[in-house]
Amino acid sequence: MGSKKSRKSATPFSEALHAGEGFVLADVDTRGTPAFTGDKDAGKQALAEADDEIDTLQEQLYANGRSGGTQKVLLIIQGLDTAGKGGIMRHVVGAVDPQGTEITAFKAPTKEEQAHPFLWRIRRALPAAGMIGVFDRSHYEDVLIARVDELVEPAVWSRRYSTINDFEQSLVDDDTSLIKVMLHVSHEEQGERLAERLERPDKYWKYNPGDIDTRLRWDAYQEAYQALLDRTSTEAAPWYVVPADRKWYARLAVQQLLLEHLRALGLEWPPADFDIETEKARLAATR
Repeated sequence: MGSKKSRKSATPFSEALHAGEGFVLADVDTRGTPAFTGDKDAGKQALAEADDEIDTLQEQLYANGRSGGTQKVLLIIQGLDTAGKGGIMRHVVGAVDPQGTEITAFKAPTKEEQAHPFLWRIRRALPAAGMIGVFDRSHYEDVLIARVDELVEPAVWSRRYSTINDFEQSLVDDDTSLIKVMLHVSHEEQGERLAERLERPDKYWKYNPGDIDTRLRWDAYQEAYQALLDRTSTEAAPWYVVPADRKWYARLAVQQLLLEHLRALGLEWPPADFDIETEKARLAATR
C-alpha cells in the first residue's frame, strides 16, 4: 500500500526546495517530489500526520504573542494562475486555528493603494506578534505583473528588488520568520486545469478570461520569475520553489516548510504570570 512506502528523505524540504545561487527555474521538474519518496496516498497521510504537531506549535506561537513574545511568521505564496494557491489556503493554512492566522489576498491595487508607495498596503497586512500571516500573492506582483504588463517604467520596477530586500531584512530583524514559496506549475498542467474549469459547472466561478491573457505571456512571466529568484532569494529571506503539477505534493511541501520554520523558533509554553498554588486555593474556595 502507498502508506507503507518510503516517505520523507533525509533532506529537509527547506534544503531540497531552496532557490540558491545559480538556481535555474527552467530546470525544475514540475512533477517532481523533492524530499519525499512516497506516492499520493503516502503524501496525503503524511499531511494528516503532521496536523497535531503544527497545531501545537501554532498555539505556542500564539500563546507567546499574547504573553509578550515578539515572534511571528509570514508565509508568502506566489504562483501563476491555477498553481494551487487556493488549495494551500484550504488544506494547509485551514488546518490550524483560525484565531492565530491572518490571510491576505492581494488583488489589483485600489486607487487609494496606488496613491502610496508599493509596500504601503503590504505593511498594513503584516502579522502581529504570535500570528501566522499568509499572503496570497504579495509585493512581488510589483516586479512580476508590473514588469510583464509594463505598468511602470523598467527603471521603476528594477529598483524595487533592492527595496524589497531591505524591507524583508527589516522583517527578519523584527523577529519575523519569513517563508517565501513559489508554486511552479508547467504550461501543460496549467492548460489542463484551465480546460477543466471550462468543462465543469462547479468550477466556472474559478475561471477568469484574463487567465488566458496571462498564459499568452508565459515566457515573459518565466523570465520575470527567474529574475525575481536571482535578485531576492537572500540568506535572510530565501525563496523555496515547489513543483506544483501534483497538488498533493505541493500542499505537503508547503506544510512541511511551515512546520520546519515553526520548529526552528524553539517554541515553549509561556510560564504562568501568577502564583499557581494561590490560584488553586482560590479556586478550591469557590466550590
